[in-house]
Amino acid sequence: MDGLGEVQCPSCFEFFTVAVPPAGECPTELDYDCEVCCRPMIISVDGGGGVLARGLDDSLSG
Repeated sequence: MDGLGEVQCPSCFEFFTVAVPPAGECPTELDYDCEVCCRPMIISVDGGGGVLARGLDDSLSG
């Protein structure tokens, strides 16, 4: 793992690169704002360094 991961914004669908925490700190979730449209999102990082971005609306329970 090189400490970087590529995510796709769930709002504007643009791709950008984010810093990934060290493996010892994963799995984790990070609050992040899109570098293109500035909308807030949650970035989930799994134990292997894989990243997935989801919008804040996706994390709210019904």
